[in-house]
Amino acid sequence: MRVFGIDCGTERTGYGVIESDGRVHSLVAAGCITSSPRDPLALRLKHIAAELRLLLAEHHPDSAAIEEVFFAVNAKSALKLSHVRGVAMLVVAEALVTVAEYSPLEVKKSVVGYGRAEKSQVQQMVASLLRLPSPIASEDASDAVAIAICHATHAFMDAMTRAASRTVVHA
Repeated sequence: MRVFGIDCGTERTGYGVIESDGRVHSLVAAGCITSSPRDPLALRLKHIAAELRLLLAEHHPDSAAIEEVFFAVNAKSALKLSHVRGVAMLVVAEALVTVAEYSPLEVKKSVVGYGRAEKSQVQQMVASLLRLPSPIASEDASDAVAIAICHATHAFMDAMTRAASRTVVHA
């Protein structure tokens, strides 16, 4: 399964693409879409949408995953982040790719095993799970890959649960 992870941000939107069977993951691509804080929000959203469209067309994912909005002290920042999430979800839907959402706690727990892990711990575990020689340099790209890994793991566990529930044991 090919999963496209997105870590939304107005200045840096991280993306990560992995191939996974749910247990073993390999990195296909990772990076950041950057935009200038000096540009109007509408132009930044347009740029993010255009870049995501290109990336989705290039990588042909089976599914996508986006981090849910978390509680933010600054309401203005949370609102801008929600705009980026909306654009990302729209672009993924336009590409006819299913999208899942995970809380930061779920992502960290899935990748690190601890929901309150630091970003550096997430970077280290992403590198370990992907058998990379060093962590992905960008925290945003690493977070996007972590979101993709979280989704691949959840999809695998859901499939295993469905298969087990179909298996009836006769005495």
